[in-house]
Amino acid sequence: MSKNKIAEDAVALLKALIEVQSFSREEELAAKVVRSFWTKLDIPMETKGHNTWIRNKYWQEDKPVILLNSHIDTVKPNKGYTRDPFSADVVDGKLYGLGSNDAGGCLVSLMATFRYFYDRKDLPFNLIMAATAEEEVSGINGVESILDELGNVDLVIVGEPTLMQMAIAEKGLLVIDATAHGEAGHAARDEGVNALYKAMEDIQKLKNFSFSKESGVLGKTKATVTQVEAGYQHNVVPDKCHFVIDVRTNEHYSNRQAFEVIDELLESECKERSFRLNSSGIPLEHSLVKKGIELGLSYYGSPTTSDQAVIPYTSIKIGPGDSARSHTSDEYIFLNEIPEGIDIYCKLLEDLKI
Repeated sequence: MSKNKIAEDAVALLKALIEVQSFSREEELAAKVVRSFWTKLDIPMETKGHNTWIRNKYWQEDKPVILLNSHIDTVKPNKGYTRDPFSADVVDGKLYGLGSNDAGGCLVSLMATFRYFYDRKDLPFNLIMAATAEEEVSGINGVESILDELGNVDLVIVGEPTLMQMAIAEKGLLVIDATAHGEAGHAARDEGVNALYKAMEDIQKLKNFSFSKESGVLGKTKATVTQVEAGYQHNVVPDKCHFVIDVRTNEHYSNRQAFEVIDELLESECKERSFRLNSSGIPLEHSLVKKGIELGLSYYGSPTTSDQAVIPYTSIKIGPGDSARSHTSDEYIFLNEIPEGIDIYCKLLEDLKI
């Protein structure tokens, strides 16, 4: 089947996905759209929750396995929308709609790529296509929940909008809840120990602190205070101050190691929300990266988190669309980005040896 035909079908599928609500943890309708697509092609699938995956027709146990993965869930539309977020409208070469860019375009392009290779007998690898849930909330019922079902995987291509450039590494995400403790007292009489001031001292420490190990691709591990909450009455010195630290880790620090550094630095009590979302990536010398470079693709380190963070295999993030459009009002993808994305995906996989 020609790439033009599968690209046309991919655009039609994306329009169908845009027109159903698929907020994180509420992806049932989008999962039905994906499953209906494969059913009409008479391609057998496996399912768990709102996740759907399929294997190439001529699977052979002795071959390496490549997983193609992208997500079916979306964030909720923000208040800045001027268009119907669930209307798949094409205007001036742009396809508008919630999830069109993040990550509908990537999802349908990867599905089209899988379709292109599905019944090839000469593949030097096995291929799995997984359309998964809960990526936007890093949920436990997304791709992480089906990894045991998939079996061993040698390489993962994660579909996220990168302008079809290669994100060869991705920072991890660690969220820390910190609490400074003081003593309540009357503000007018200068009583008590102000927990807010103690928190400010710790926040200043974080502002001035730098992790020592810097990455050539991902840069520095970065800690940013993003929320502060203290006090309940104007004339009472607060005995507690809670603040939230957003930590983005490079490959030199596991999330647990970064937590230990910050916990030792601060006087405030620190508690991690999760250590799950560590940094991930692929070596520059990997055959897929080399092939991408030969095709003229550039590479970079991504500061944002995706399903890569919960996939414990060598992985790369690449897809049509632009990360800068994600979660924005009147989200869109250029129609020509989809066939271009499919073409590049196919060229990357053609005769790939891993």
